[in-house]
Amino acid sequence: MATAPERLLLRLEWKVVRRLDGRLQGAHRTAHRGSGIDFTGLRAYTEGDDARHIDWNVTARLDEPHLRVFTEDRELTVWLVLDRSASMAAGRPGRGKHDVLAELALVLARLFGRGGNRVGALLYDTGTVRVVPPGTSRRHALRIAAELERTATSGAGATTDLAAMLDAAGRLARRRALVVVLSDFIGDGDWERSLQRLARRHEVVALRITDAADDVLPEAGLIVVEDAETGEQLVVDSADPLLRVRLREAVDDREARLAAGMRRARVPVHRVDTDRDLGEALVEVVAGTGARKP
Repeated sequence: MATAPERLLLRLEWKVVRRLDGRLQGAHRTAHRGSGIDFTGLRAYTEGDDARHIDWNVTARLDEPHLRVFTEDRELTVWLVLDRSASMAAGRPGRGKHDVLAELALVLARLFGRGGNRVGALLYDTGTVRVVPPGTSRRHALRIAAELERTATSGAGATTDLAAMLDAAGRLARRRALVVVLSDFIGDGDWERSLQRLARRHEVVALRITDAADDVLPEAGLIVVEDAETGEQLVVDSADPLLRVRLREAVDDREARLAAGMRRARVPVHRVDTDRDLGEALVEVVAGTGARKP
């Protein structure tokens, strides 16, 4: 009998992967494109060539400038940074933020892996880091999915330290790579500085997973609200107009700070709502990321 990750992957392969297959590889530039890493031979220097590639020993021997020629490395190492903190549990049953994160991670692992790229995953919860080393096969995508299923989101605890999550990704990805951060970006810490450090060494894309419950307080009279991460509870009057105004201001401020931080780090951020069709959302992500200039 197929496992839950196998059933999920099969469904996503029919509904999403087939729609995107071939688009991801063509739309995203690689980490080494244009310079390569494998030496293949020599050729005579011509005007306009990069003088840094001149082989001076061969040039001296032949009394004519020659360049070292390299093959172009078009394969990526991709790291998926997966936020498993308590705030990711928000949303309706079966379609919460953690469900969408699992689907996104599985689709991306499968798409990149089909092109021969190596995909690894870092699963982060406050105080806990789990790592799936890079691999390429369908079985490897299932391994990431199984780890996501095994690592359930935590209960109440400290608020997510976004800076620590990004720093953990930086320590893990030693060679230049594509780093895709999947998170709701609800948390504390000087995450902007950590993001800038990560973006200086790697190409970084942020997929921000959102749910209406993050931004909207239902008008239902007296209700108990709970911080998903700290467990703190408070009784509030959801119909209080002043409370609703303050909540709206807090949400707008959070949105503005997030957008400004991403812009300063030059990291593209794509919003993926839990009620959005996953295929359509990823088509927009691929098109938007591919439009970036190298």
